[in-house]
This record gives sequence, structure tokens and C-alpha cells, in this order.
Amino acid sequence: MNKRTFVKNTAVMTACSLLLRLCGILFRIFISNRVGAEGMGLYQLAFSVYILGATFATSGLTTAVTRLAAGALARHDRPSVGRLLRLSALCCLLVGGASALLLYGGAPIIGRLIGDSRAVPAIAVSGIALPFIGVSSCLKGYFMARRRAWPPCLSQIIEQAIRIGGILLMLRTLWDGSLENACLLIILGDALSETVACLYLLFAYRLDVRREKALPAGHPHATLTTGLLRPLLHIAVPITAGRYLSTALRTVENFLVPARLTLFTGSDSLSLAQFGAVKGMALPLIFFPSALLMTLSNLLIPELSDAYELGQQRQVSRLVERSLHITLLGATAIGGLFTISGKILGQTLYNDSLVGLLLQILGPLTPVMYLDSVVSGMLKGLGQQVHSLWYSVADSAVRILLIWLLLPRFGLTGFLFVMLVSNLLTCLLSTHRLLTVSHTPFRWGKWLIGPVLCTVIAGSGQVLITHWLPLSGELWTLLVGGSSFLILYGILLPIFRCFAKQDFQEIIAKKA
Repeated sequence: MNKRTFVKNTAVMTACSLLLRLCGILFRIFISNRVGAEGMGLYQLAFSVYILGATFATSGLTTAVTRLAAGALARHDRPSVGRLLRLSALCCLLVGGASALLLYGGAPIIGRLIGDSRAVPAIAVSGIALPFIGVSSCLKGYFMARRRAWPPCLSQIIEQAIRIGGILLMLRTLWDGSLENACLLIILGDALSETVACLYLLFAYRLDVRREKALPAGHPHATLTTGLLRPLLHIAVPITAGRYLSTALRTVENFLVPARLTLFTGSDSLSLAQFGAVKGMALPLIFFPSALLMTLSNLLIPELSDAYELGQQRQVSRLVERSLHITLLGATAIGGLFTISGKILGQTLYNDSLVGLLLQILGPLTPVMYLDSVVSGMLKGLGQQVHSLWYSVADSAVRILLIWLLLPRFGLTGFLFVMLVSNLLTCLLSTHRLLTVSHTPFRWGKWLIGPVLCTVIAGSGQVLITHWLPLSGELWTLLVGGSSFLILYGILLPIFRCFAKQDFQEIIAKKA
């Protein structure tokens, strides 16, 4: 990928991701104010089942399609790309359709398992969009291989617009005031948006194929004459197995948390509200600023795959090093902001002191969560799907065991401790594997110790500035405090030699 394409795709995907996350957070705030923390908890239970079905529908084919299509396109083997997409889409349609039928027929059983029958109608209809989600995942993998950021970004914009508009319209016209009905309408809005987004991606793919046919044909370096199913499954099956197992275990965890919390609180409503505050309100806000970091990670997967397949070990190491450097610089600053301003942020956005406290507690854990997400994506780009599978299984097993043991005794405090142990475990395992495979040294001073010192100093400066200035209202305190923190952090980075002009030039350089 040349410099111009890399920068263009990064800019497009970052702007798109920021816009979508902003809309999503604002919409989630609106919904939480309508249905409350308990309603968000009920929605998270139904949404967990929906995500499990979506995991089955996608079947881990996005990464497989990206890697195989990138290789075929590099060889100018266009016919193999078309066959690859048809085969992967057919697999997704079959698996997605079967998953939809299972959800529809098994919704009452699932409702009894989670202990809340109010989620049954939402679970029953959640499978409508699963075949479309699967096909969308294949098409997104194709466009990632083509280094074309616009179609996936525009599909996400369409998806978010349909989701927000559809849910708002249904809540205004069809909501009867019950949490059961609200959960059903929100899930229906999610399903409708995924369906429309898939139709757009199909349209964009047809346009792309026509444009490719109009260009002069290249001379293939090699044509794929053997079957596509075996290499497709070789990449997809480990990812699929890992996602199936980890998502199933996470779904069990989401069912288990409110039930075990109830043993501590003695109230089903309070337990569901605490669960909704963590999973439905605090965590989405914490992951909101990660748009740039996740974008860079997704863009680097094809680059890592190409370099790894060609045996360019030095290039692989450089890509890993830059990605980890950027991730830790950004995530450390974001974690510091949540730690210092979380209380005001939770009160301003959600009018909920519990959410503010959760943001402050989870703030120091933010770099670990961000790093784990980025590293997991890069491991898959390097063909380390099996290791990712075992790390995910180990993490889920530890989480479920600790949830079972700690929550009845310590309640929400125990759940936060489980999150700490879980994220540290997976992050350490995944990062160690990535550094080993890529032969990349971890630069403690430049990547971690320096940014932490910059965060502490910038945070102290933010506290002093907001204390000295005569600011009226929480919003002004939040804006002035956050801006002063980021300015001070940016000034301190080069002073502590954590980031310099040369680093920025290397990031956007050719073959970045």
C-alpha cells in the first residue's frame, strides 16, 4: 500500500468510525435515558444472544476473504476472487439461515436459561438479519483486500442511520411503555439496519466488478487452479471455532452476571441495572475514542499478511512496532482522561453517578483493553488464529469461574476485579505471542513508562487548571479540563522522547 492510499484510507475510516461512534454513543445515551439502566441490562442480555448468532453467521470468513483475496489480487487473479466471494457468501447464507431458525425456535428455552422471559420476543426475531450479516462480512473482507475504504464506511453510515431512525420511529409509534416491548423494537431496528447495509454492499461490489472489467487485464503471476474451499477453511475454521467458543462463553457470562449479582444485592432489578450500567453504558463510552487505533489495526492486517507471506520479516517487525507504539500512546492518554474526568462525564451524559464511578475505575484499564483489541487483530493477520483461540478460551474460562465465585460475595466490586484479571491475562498472552512471532522488542520506556509519566503530569496540570479557572457548570469543566490535558500531553511526549516528528513521518511513509 503506497503512502497516498494508506493516508487516504486511514482518514476515511477514522472519520467514518468517529462519526459512527459519536452517533452511537449519543443514541445510546438517549435510549438509556428512556428505558433506564434496567432496560439497558435487559437489552444487553438479548443483544448477547444476537451477537452469538451473528458470530455463527459470519463464520470467521472476513479475515479469510481479506487474506485470500489480497493474495489473488496481488497475482492479478481476478477469477479466483469472484469464486472466493461466491463460495464464502454461500457458506454464510447456509450457516446464517440455520442460526436464524435456531434462535426463533429456541427463544423460549433461552429465556428460561437467562431467567428473564421479557427478552424472549427480541431473541426470537433477532435472527432475521443473520444471513445478511454473513454476506456483509465477506464483502467487507473483499473491500479490505482491495484497499477501498469507502464502501464499508458508507455501509456503516447507512446502517447507523437506519438503526437510529428506525428505532426512534418504532419507539415513538409502537412502544407500549414496557421494557419487553422496548427491547424487541431496538433489536428489530438492529436487524433492519444490517439488512439494508448488506444490500448496499452488494450494489457497491457489482459496481466495483464492472469498473475492474473496464480496466486492462493484468498478467497473472500465478492462477489458483486448486479448490478454494480448503484454503478458505484453513484460515476460517480456527477463527470460527475461536469466535464460536469465546462468544458462547461470553454469552454464558452475560447470563451469569445478573444472576450471581442478585445473590449479593437480593434484587433482580438492581442487579440488571448494575449489569446494564457496566456493559451497556460505561464500556461503550470507554471504547468510543478508540476509532483511530482500531482503524490503523484493520488497515495493517492486509499489510501484515502480505509481508508475512512474502517472508519480509523486517517489514513485519516494523509494522508491529509502529502499531503497538501508536496504540499505547493514544490509549494511555484516553485512560488518563477517563480516570480524571469520569465522574463529571458520567453525570453529564447519563445523569448517573454509578456510571461516572465505573469510568474512573476502568480508566487505568483502558490501555490494556485497547492493546488487547489491536494485538488480536494483528495476530490473525499473521496466521496465529489457533493461539488466539486458546487465549480466548482460557480467558472466558477464568472469567466464568471468577464470576461464579466472587460476585455472590463481593457484588459489583467482584465483577470489576474479574474484568481486571481477564484483560490483563489475555493482553499479556496475546502481546507476548505477537512479539515472539514478529521478533519485535517491547520498548518499555518509549511505549509505556514515558506515556504514563506524561499522563500523570498532564492530569495534575488539568486538575490545577480547572481548580484555578472560574468555570461554571460541569460541561465547561469537562471541555476545558479535557482540552488542557490533551495539550499538555502532546507537549510532554517529545520532551520525554515518546513521540517525535520522525515517528509521524515513518507512520505515513511508503509501505507504512
